[in-house]
Amino acid sequence: MKKILKLFKLSSFFILILILLSRAYALETKHVDIWSDGTRMSGDIFFPLGFDINVPNPAIIMTHGWGGKRSDLNRYFVPKFVKAGFIVLTFDYRGWEDSDSRLVIIGDQPEIDQNGEINVHAKAIREVVDPIDQTRDIFSALDFLCGEEGVDTERIGLWGTSYSGGHVIYVAAQDDRVAAIYSQVSYQGNGRNIRKNFYRQRAIEKARGVIDPIPQGIDIIPKLLGSPDLAKMLGYRPIDWAYKITVPTLIVDVEQEELFDRKKNGLSVYNIIKNNAVSKYHTFPGTHYDIYSQYFEASTNLAVQWFVKYLK
Repeated sequence: MKKILKLFKLSSFFILILILLSRAYALETKHVDIWSDGTRMSGDIFFPLGFDINVPNPAIIMTHGWGGKRSDLNRYFVPKFVKAGFIVLTFDYRGWEDSDSRLVIIGDQPEIDQNGEINVHAKAIREVVDPIDQTRDIFSALDFLCGEEGVDTERIGLWGTSYSGGHVIYVAAQDDRVAAIYSQVSYQGNGRNIRKNFYRQRAIEKARGVIDPIPQGIDIIPKLLGSPDLAKMLGYRPIDWAYKITVPTLIVDVEQEELFDRKKNGLSVYNIIKNNAVSKYHTFPGTHYDIYSQYFEASTNLAVQWFVKYLK
């Protein structure tokens, strides 16, 4: 009996140690609501250990790609940046995950009452890939973060992957609050002219009411979530804004990129940015999705080191 009691006490002691350790390494976080053009986006802010609201802290906004979600960023990427001493904000674009839907009125717009209000029958817009809306959402997230106590608004970085790797270039070129950029396996709007006429036709159909004003469920790309709004993608070329980038920028690609021509996108953007800002171009062997598997640790470490160097 004494041996049993001793073993029980020891096991209880080790359980207590594990609980204390898990608390010590748990990320301090809070859920936030971010308003973007009148629609609520769902987000999370993570704080480093020893966070002091009275001391300005560097911060990073992480943006996911085509059909990604912030929960994956939170699980896999965020802890590494928080451990390095950064506040990190993640969010889901409007119409994705638990962010609210955009609404389109069905039928004629009712009369507006004396309070400027109307009751409408509306369609909820979900999981549409719209680069113009998504970049607007990033601007809104940046606005929100700049109002967060403890954030040093002079030391904010943008991290983007895949489709949002172009978004962070587009946003940083227009917003001087961005102090450093990391963009990986990014499409920069270069090299899709082969389908320009089809994209233009979709824009005509939208304007004339032949298809829904915000199309859902058409032009879906196999194995990717979400419906692309091709009309909104027609003139979206982050590469055209690259010459305005003046902050440290790290571009990371894979050598066998299969979704687009990396030399016309990531490499071309780097060749523009290097004329006006500290910049670096790095490639890993492999294809697009290898950046999230066999090169996850190496690429994420590069990003952390980049932000440590230029934001801390």
